[in-house]
Amino acid sequence: MSRQATISRKTNETEIEVFIDLDATSLPNSTQTIHVSTGIGFLDHMYTALAKHSGMSLTLTCKGDLWIDDHHTAEDTAIALGMAFKEALGEVRGIRRYGTGFAPLDEALSRAVIDICSRPYCVAELGLRREKIGDLSTEMIPHVLHSFATMSGVTLHIDVLRGENDHHRAESAFKALALAIRQAIEKTGRDDIPSTKGVL
Repeated sequence: MSRQATISRKTNETEIEVFIDLDATSLPNSTQTIHVSTGIGFLDHMYTALAKHSGMSLTLTCKGDLWIDDHHTAEDTAIALGMAFKEALGEVRGIRRYGTGFAPLDEALSRAVIDICSRPYCVAELGLRREKIGDLSTEMIPHVLHSFATMSGVTLHIDVLRGENDHHRAESAFKALALAIRQAIEKTGRDDIPSTKGVL
């Protein structure tokens, strides 16, 4: 059975629809579909990379108050994506739980480590220097990662290990996260809860 979720989230600042299928590339005859439209091109690019390399299908649309700035759209889409991820995953049972990903992009190299543990925490050391990449403020990129970690209930550590170009640094970070997620949500074939506590 495919692990899917649909989330609708509407506030005075944003209106968001998310559909996620965690098993889009793991089941026979399944097809991965990705459609992201937030109104912020570089944010769309990051979410698309995250979906593509984690193996999930993702539809994410947002109508946000971009006439103010990018903050609400970036933050709220990450919140909604985290909610959808947590709902689709369901009970943390029969999965690997931990995942690690390394992703290079030309001169940039990033490492991501995730623990699906219901203890939200995030450390994101990206070392970005530009004020913006496209129309996305670079200060919002770690904030997106923090918001996703909080709402999905995961512990997340992401470090850009090297790189000169901020576009490459950010993109390699999202790709590393995608690879870590892909590993962590992999089904083990068992029905156990991956914790000595017996509960997550």
